[in-house]
Formats: sequence, C-alpha cells, structure tokens
Amino acid sequence: MSKLKSKFIVVEGAIGAGKTSLVLLLSKRYNAKHNLEVVEENPFLSKFYNDIERYAFQTQIFFLLSRYKQQLELAQQDLFNQSVFSDYLFAKDRIFAHLNLSGNELSMYENLYEIMVKGIPRPDLIVYLQASTETLMKRIALRDRPFERKMSFEYMRRLNLAYEEFFSYPDNYKKIKLIKIKTNNLDFVGESKDLEYIINEIYKGDSLK
Repeated sequence: MSKLKSKFIVVEGAIGAGKTSLVLLLSKRYNAKHNLEVVEENPFLSKFYNDIERYAFQTQIFFLLSRYKQQLELAQQDLFNQSVFSDYLFAKDRIFAHLNLSGNELSMYENLYEIMVKGIPRPDLIVYLQASTETLMKRIALRDRPFERKMSFEYMRRLNLAYEEFFSYPDNYKKIKLIKIKTNNLDFVGESKDLEYIINEIYKGDSLK
C-alpha cells in the first residue's frame, strides 16, 4: 500500500456525504488516528431543526466552541509523525454560520471566529465529497438520526450550494491540496471497489505538487 505524503487529511462535504464513514475506513487502512466531530452532544440541535431562527445562534456557538476545543487538542499532537484523518474542516463552522445567522448574531459570531481561527492547524489535504441534494436526503433518511428527521429539503439544498460555493474559491483553502469526488453513484462502505476508487483518487491528488 502506497503511503501518503500528507499527514493531516480532512474529509468534507454536506450533511449525509459520508465523511465520518470514510474517515473511519481510511484511518483503519492507513493505521492512522482519526478526529471525529462531536454532533450528538449539542443540546440545541433537535430544537434547531424545529425552529431554525430561534435556536440557530445557540446551536452555532456550541459547535464553534466544541470544534475549537477539539482542534486545539489536535494541534498539540505530533502531526508530523502520525497521520490524522478528520471528518471536518474548522472553516465549515463558518459555512453553517453564514447560512443560519444574520445581523448582530452573525457579527458577534464573526468576532469570535476570527479570534479562534488563528490557532487552528491547517490540513495538508482536503477530500471534498460531492453529492446531489436528493442523494444526501436519502442517506440522511437511511441513517435515521432522531434530530435530523425534521431536516427540510430546502435547508439541505441551501447547505449543499453553500459548500459548492465555498470550495469554488481557492482563497478559502490557500496552499491546501483539494480533491473533489462525486459520490452519487458510490457506496464506499458496502462496495470495496468504490473505496479503492476513492483511495486511488486521494493518492493521485496527494502526489501532486
């Protein structure tokens, strides 16, 4: 098995893209550590999907602080000697914030984010899993998390678009290698050939200067 040059690799994508599943598979394949986002512990999340406008700020700030704490712990690890796969990019927090917040709440969020982001480790490589909103909704329904049952198609459409826009601007990931993989027709959990395809794409992208 060919080794990867990159030591800190992030898998990103909208909700339902398969980030966590792929990170677990990759960390096992490469005998690497994994860094998984804490989602279920957010006490506001189930209320958020029932009333986005009312609970957006509390939900977002909880995620910001949780992700910040995780990333600080990650920064203290020796990322040069052991590879780490993470199922989120810290900047994703901002994607959600601009989708859900506005006015004074967004301004307050931005002030906090700008202070926190300075100490966050930058990945060497980002693997962006793309999928249609229809595919994402099907995957979300299949995993059937209670707090996601009220998630609307329109919300997911806007989120998916926000991700596409974010990864369309190179300034959002300066000096970080980016690999985009379309996953509508892939089942990398159930089909070994699909996993091998993704690993091959990662290896090719990682080899680029």
